[in-house]
Amino acid sequence: MKFNWGTGVVLAFIGFITFIMYFVISMFSSENFKNDLVTEDYYGAELLYQNDINKIKNSEQLTENVSYLQTSAGLKIVFPKEFDSKKITGKVFLYRPSNKQLDFETSIVSLSDSNLLIPDKRLVDGRWNIKIDWQYKGNSYLFKESIIY
Repeated sequence: MKFNWGTGVVLAFIGFITFIMYFVISMFSSENFKNDLVTEDYYGAELLYQNDINKIKNSEQLTENVSYLQTSAGLKIVFPKEFDSKKITGKVFLYRPSNKQLDFETSIVSLSDSNLLIPDKRLVDGRWNIKIDWQYKGNSYLFKESIIY
């Protein structure tokens, strides 16, 4: 068989196509490259986003907003001292961008003081997105932030 420039071009195309096919198959079959949606009902959540904007505006008008502290016992969420802590209700959602199985939600039913402690054993070191959706006397508030634990 005679090797000329036409044969070289065909072999180069076959090699390139083989490389691309290997790359695509390895990306789709590997566990390291899972691309899950943040929420299952993405479009439904998008329609309700104006409510979140209104809650964030309510939070910005407070003299003291929700804050958090990292302690040896865990993540301590501090609510404004001006509010009666027994009347605060809502949910705390912690989202781990790198691992969907670590996400969890905690309800705020009744606080004995203005603090809520999320135990250290529930939190893995790394980046977390925290979303605190809380209500006090009919007003809704929202606190969102990315934290490194």
